[in-house]
Amino acid sequence: MEIKKPQHLHQPNKPQSRLKDDLIGFGFIAPWLIGFVGFIVGPMIASLYFSFTNYDLLSEPTWIGLDNYMKMFTNDGRFWQAIKITFIFVFVSVPLKLAFALFVAMLFNTNRRGVGLYRTLYYIPSILGGSVAIAVVWKQLFGGEGAVNDILSLFGIPSISWVTSPDFALSTLILLVVWQFGSPMLIFLAGLKAIPNELYEAAAVDGANPILRFMKITLPMLSPVIFFNLVMQTIQGFMAFTQSFLITAGGPMDRTLFYAVYLYEKAFGHFDMGYASALAWILLLICAVFTAFIFRTAKSWVYYESEGGR
Repeated sequence: MEIKKPQHLHQPNKPQSRLKDDLIGFGFIAPWLIGFVGFIVGPMIASLYFSFTNYDLLSEPTWIGLDNYMKMFTNDGRFWQAIKITFIFVFVSVPLKLAFALFVAMLFNTNRRGVGLYRTLYYIPSILGGSVAIAVVWKQLFGGEGAVNDILSLFGIPSISWVTSPDFALSTLILLVVWQFGSPMLIFLAGLKAIPNELYEAAAVDGANPILRFMKITLPMLSPVIFFNLVMQTIQGFMAFTQSFLITAGGPMDRTLFYAVYLYEKAFGHFDMGYASALAWILLLICAVFTAFIFRTAKSWVYYESEGGR
C-alpha cells in the first residue's frame, strides 16, 4: 500500500507567500505613495478645508462656511474678468496650437534627409517655452523697441508696445503658446506613422484627392490622438500662468489676467489663502467639467479601429 505524504509538506503556505509579495510590491511603490499622499492628497484636503475659512497664512484659520464662494460669484468683478480672459485664451490658443502642430507633423511625416534634425529644432520651443528666460525674451521682442516692431517698420507699420497694448497683449500671449507646439506635434507625428499606407494607396486608386484622403482617412484614424492632445492642451490652457505673470503681470487693465495669475495674486499678494483655495477648487471644477464634456462627446467623433468605428 502506497503511503501518501501530507499535502502541506509539498505546498508552500499560499497566504503567507502572497502577503510577502504584496509587502515587496508596496515597498517598491512606497516612495511614490508617500509623495502622492504628502504632496498631492494632503494639500488638496487642506486646501478644501481652507476654502471654507478666512486664512491669511499668519494666524489661525477661521471657519466662515460658504462666504468665500458667495463673494466670488456675487461680489468679485476681477474673478469674472479672469474667467472671461482664460476662456478666450483657451478657446483660441488650443485649436490654433493643435491645428499648427498637425500641419507641421504632416510636413515631417516623410523620409527626407535631415527631417530628424528639423523635428528636434521644432520641439525645442516646447522645452524652453515655459521658462523665465523665454518669457523675458518674448517680452523684449514684442516691446516698443523690440525686433518685431523693427521688422514691421520696414513695411511702414507704426511701432506699438504689443505687450502693454490692451488690444494686442492677449494676442501676444496666445502667439507664444501656439509657438510651443512641439509636444503635440510629436504626438501627432507618432499617430501619423501608425496609419497604414495601404489606405492612402487604395484611396488614390479610387480617385480620391489629397483633401478627401485627409478628411476620410487621416482625421478618422488620427482622432484618438487628437482626442488625447485636446484633453491635455485644454487642461494646460486653463492652468496657464507663466506667460501672463512674467510678460504682462495680468495687465494692461486686466486684459491678460489669467485665472491662475489671479489665484496666485490672492494667495501670495494679498495673503488671502482661504479665498485662493476656493478659487483653486473652482478651477479644478472647471477643468473637470470641460474634460468630462470632451469625453462625453468623444463617442461621436473619435474612431477606434478595435471597436469597429465610431
